[in-house]
Amino acid sequence: MPELLAFAALALGAASLDGALATRSPAAALRETARLLGRQRRRTPMPDLLLMRIGVVSLPFFATLAMIVLPLGGAALVESSVGIVWFNAMEVCAWASLWLTGWGPNSVYPLIGGYRFLAQGLAYELPHMFALITVALGAGSLDLRAVEEAQRGAWFALWMPVAFAIYLISALAMAFWGPMSRPLGSDLAGGVTAELSGPDRLVFQAGRYLMLAVAAWAAGPLFLGGGGGLAGAAAVLAVLVLVKHRVPAVRMDRFTQASWLVLLPLALLQLLVVGIVVI
Repeated sequence: MPELLAFAALALGAASLDGALATRSPAAALRETARLLGRQRRRTPMPDLLLMRIGVVSLPFFATLAMIVLPLGGAALVESSVGIVWFNAMEVCAWASLWLTGWGPNSVYPLIGGYRFLAQGLAYELPHMFALITVALGAGSLDLRAVEEAQRGAWFALWMPVAFAIYLISALAMAFWGPMSRPLGSDLAGGVTAELSGPDRLVFQAGRYLMLAVAAWAAGPLFLGGGGGLAGAAAVLAVLVLVKHRVPAVRMDRFTQASWLVLLPLALLQLLVVGIVVI
């Protein structure tokens, strides 16, 4: 299946670029993979291993489910007339993955990291949702293939710039990446991942890169008319990876304030403008 191969290639490319920017070594991701495969799993007193493992495994699972409705070359792995709704729903399901991963070890730092992500999710989801609604309104459809077709004249990124900017910010938040990585903050010894080691940490990290990859891929059909296909997704992904190494992490209280007082009103204003233009 070319879509799954492309998805895996994007995630691997993100991991390689991230490793190269962090250590200046393109092979850093491969070395880290080998290191984690050779390490034993860490155990804490009285953990809920079942919930923790469900959280770890479900993160890449939900990222893959979000990907299946994204078109590549005009066709998706699963054709859906409500692709935008499905994409957003699977991304929200990943919240449970973070929470279960933080709850399961029965440890303070992972639990605080899980709560941080819930706060982050509540902050970014409404502006993110309205950005997606704006796209659906402009295309007159929730089908991602129809959204691509509606951009033959002009990309939505050009006449919906606020919605596009909000989407990119929320893409960082949904993948808890870069400035939105406080749920995994160093002040919490790694937060959600503080007690993860060995294969558990490897699977979780893979899920994180897959979430970043699916967010970058979705930017194509949503705002760039599917332009460039896989190359376009790779370009957006490279920008998101670069942001991690150029922009510091944002405190949750400040992000929540900015999201509710700035991003949400701007998203509603963009929705209003598009509604007036369409009608």
